[in-house]
Amino acid sequence: MTTDTTNPVEVITGGRRAETPRGRRGSVNRNQKRAGWWFLAPALVHSFVFAVIPTIAVVVLSFSDYSFSGETAWVGFGNFTDLLKDGAFRAAFGNTVLYGIVVVPVAMVIALLVALGLNQKVRGIGFFRTAFYIPTVTASVAVGVVWLWIFNPGSGLANAVLSLFGIAPASWLVSPELALPSLMIIGIWQGIGAKMIIYLAALQGVPQQLVEAATIDGAGKWKVFWNVTWPSLGPAQFFVLITSIVSTFQVFDLVYVTTKGGPGTSTNVLVFDIYNNAFQALHLGYASAETVIMMLLIGAFLIVGRRLQGANNLD
Repeated sequence: MTTDTTNPVEVITGGRRAETPRGRRGSVNRNQKRAGWWFLAPALVHSFVFAVIPTIAVVVLSFSDYSFSGETAWVGFGNFTDLLKDGAFRAAFGNTVLYGIVVVPVAMVIALLVALGLNQKVRGIGFFRTAFYIPTVTASVAVGVVWLWIFNPGSGLANAVLSLFGIAPASWLVSPELALPSLMIIGIWQGIGAKMIIYLAALQGVPQQLVEAATIDGAGKWKVFWNVTWPSLGPAQFFVLITSIVSTFQVFDLVYVTTKGGPGTSTNVLVFDIYNNAFQALHLGYASAETVIMMLLIGAFLIVGRRLQGANNLD
């Protein structure tokens, strides 16, 4: 007597085993992953061509004595040791660090205060939001020209305002002591708009139920902000911090338009010094070594900022 082992399901499906729900989910997931990689492919190719390859090229060139004439000589760490002896590089390094330490936190604090003020429901709020954002989308060359007039020692608006309070006129961008602080003022003013928009979007995403619950419990405005609003701004704070560090350490156009790195080396920053070494002195290998140091500097500040953000989140 023979036993029929034919699976009824296989008979119904024409001899094929019925696909289980788990198998169907796995097939869908594979299709979704494949589609995701196809959508990411253009961005990955762009990043590889315009970011990864140039970065590798800069690192390789930093160990060589290369110029636009085409002659290349391997010098190892010679460019880096020469940079340590270069007074212009040391000045640019110190100015860049000081500029970033001052501009990043001050601009973030002012932008947050402006966002808190613009998060109110008052008449004409759209006009004020636009007014604060306009400097961000204005060309840096135009911004530099306007501030050259404002800081003009003879007929500038800044000295005119100081004269109203009986304060002696300042030299601003032509003074070795005031040139870098003047650039900091311009950088802070120009960067407030972009940070303000991000903070404003984050403030509008704060759960109102938590705010109302804290208010009902008798919490004042400061306690509501510190215990409800501030923790909710964590992701926005981190994004603003990272983008601010990167953009601040790459400042170039304002320096080029306003001071050309002077007077002396008082406003010489790393990107401007890299420009001078690469396109003025035609020492591309030397400039590449300086670029590597700048990338390491930005990375160090990003790590410190990430750790500080993590500590704040724990608190």
